Amino acid sequence: MAVITESIVAPVERTQGYWSGVARRFRRDPVAAGCAVLLLLLILAAIFAPYLGLADPYAGSMARRLRRIGTPGFPLGTDELGRDMLARLVYGGRLTLFLGITPVVAAFSIGTVLGLVAGYVGGRTNTVIMRLVDVFFAFPSVLLAIAISGALGAGIVNSLVSLTIVFVPPITRVAESVTASVRSLDYVDAARASGAGAFTIVRVHVLGNVLGPIFVYATSLTSVSMILAAGLSFLGLGVKPPEPEWGLMLNTLRTAIYINPWVAALPGLMIFVTSLCLNLVSDGLRSAMNVRD
Repeated sequence: MAVITESIVAPVERTQGYWSGVARRFRRDPVAAGCAVLLLLLILAAIFAPYLGLADPYAGSMARRLRRIGTPGFPLGTDELGRDMLARLVYGGRLTLFLGITPVVAAFSIGTVLGLVAGYVGGRTNTVIMRLVDVFFAFPSVLLAIAISGALGAGIVNSLVSLTIVFVPPITRVAESVTASVRSLDYVDAARASGAGAFTIVRVHVLGNVLGPIFVYATSLTSVSMILAAGLSFLGLGVKPPEPEWGLMLNTLRTAIYINPWVAALPGLMIFVTSLCLNLVSDGLRSAMNVRD
């Protein structure tokens, strides 16, 4: 009985020790930890925006349009319709972060499954899946997102669909590569020789060893997804007015760049800072998990 208990507890302790080590190494990276804190503050501000006492992001007045930064009552100025920029930037973070994270999560789920099947089964199944993936790699991600969004039409849902389609192929390729390398290891051969089924082997022995590299790679795509989503909104293929979204705000304020350039640059600055933080957090996580390219 004691032997069975120890055999159950030992893997749990090893797993907990690994993730505690990842957290410890991540905290030792001041740049990544600082960016993670900044991202957490941005996410919390976007989620709890209605409780921050901000102005109505939709209420405007032509009498106060394009106020400069530091104007009393409008610390970050106003936009071309006299709407408070601070409120619109905070509320705009909701849609921008949502459009940046959701497609990656969906693509991570779909691409991981496809990659696991292609990498473990191999043969014709691998050929069919990976050749379909190669078709999407023939097009640059930006052009592919624009083409799909243009065909589906503008809107939040269509932007999510187009971005998910863009990110499924690269995640599938990474998942297939990692799974194929793990499939040939000794412990997988031992499990197969012991009579374990394919589903059991993938769930118990393969999945836990491939999720780390796939997850780290998926986190690096989040900033790309956010930039592409903002670009679609800038081109009129994403979020529709008057919703606050950083890419759309950058589009509507472009005519005011010669009148009040600092206010017009604020949405672009938010996109730059957030995407930079996402990339640095992803790099820090990669180092903490000791994932090698």
